[in-house]
Amino acid sequence: PAFGLFLFTIARDPLRIIILIAGAFFWLVSLLLSSLIWFIAVKASDPRDEPLQKGLLIFGVMFSVLLQEAFRFLYYKLLRKAIEGLVALSEDGCSPISIQQMAYVAGVGFGLMSGAFSMINLLADSLGPGTVGIHGDSQLYFLTSAFMTMVLIFLHTFWGIVFFHGCEHRRWWEIVAVVVMHLAVSGSTFCNPLYVGSLVPSYLLMAGAATWAYLLSGGSAQNVRRFVLCKS
Repeated sequence: PAFGLFLFTIARDPLRIIILIAGAFFWLVSLLLSSLIWFIAVKASDPRDEPLQKGLLIFGVMFSVLLQEAFRFLYYKLLRKAIEGLVALSEDGCSPISIQQMAYVAGVGFGLMSGAFSMINLLADSLGPGTVGIHGDSQLYFLTSAFMTMVLIFLHTFWGIVFFHGCEHRRWWEIVAVVVMHLAVSGSTFCNPLYVGSLVPSYLLMAGAATWAYLLSGGSAQNVRRFVLCKS
């Protein structure tokens, strides 16, 4: 599904591809910084202290989420400057891409890079040693991880739309809502291997975020009805 988003809505527009790659780069920088902080914290602590190490892991995840959203804000500021430049260079005084389209493409960029790293980590674990579920754990690890990766890609897309809308209209509670949802989804992964505790809330949040982003983008129930009935 994520590849379908890229193929049908982004791949044919060079400007959108540039925005997507830049968004992926911003997410990558946020991951690099958060990984560096977590690595220093782990090396400076006692590796035999399991409660401390678990606390550091939770801190690392929460800090990474906050840093990702901070870089999302920085990327919004950069794109806002880019729109002003495009308007100044255009002959008709209009930008070739709207801020809503930028928000969507930037969100997809964040999501695809996040999903790519999740997939790489899983592929590294799949090389062994050992077999999934050999000690009585769930054998659905890879399947549920795939569904979790997919929901995160879509959530980043919807969060990008809501976040940019909040920045554009100075509705700061929308930005706070995105940060809280991101923290909630990331925190739910600590319920694993009870996968129901992470997947079900994440997909419910995705449905809510999708509806919210759709309405903020100008969508309506009438548009959905026309789409279902294949009416123009």
